[in-house]
Amino acid sequence: MGFGIDMAKAREIHKTNIRIARTPKLAELDVEFQKALETGASTTDIVAKKQALRDAPADSGIAAASDTTALKAQWKTDILGTSPYS
Repeated sequence: MGFGIDMAKAREIHKTNIRIARTPKLAELDVEFQKALETGASTTDIVAKKQALRDAPADSGIAAASDTTALKAQWKTDILGTSPYS
């Protein structure tokens, strides 16, 4: 008899990893946002990127993941960068 993976715990760890990865990215976007405000440039793209980072831990794919492989696949490298699982 083997031991299974606690997927509820794995999901929480995954969400924590997302939060850790997004922290410096949000700080960088805050600087970009301030610079855009100072120069009168559009902030639309910056705001959208920040919202995507805020929404990342609540992604429906995380809750739907049935195993660790599916959970790891929910890491969005386009907004979060390199996966901590690779």
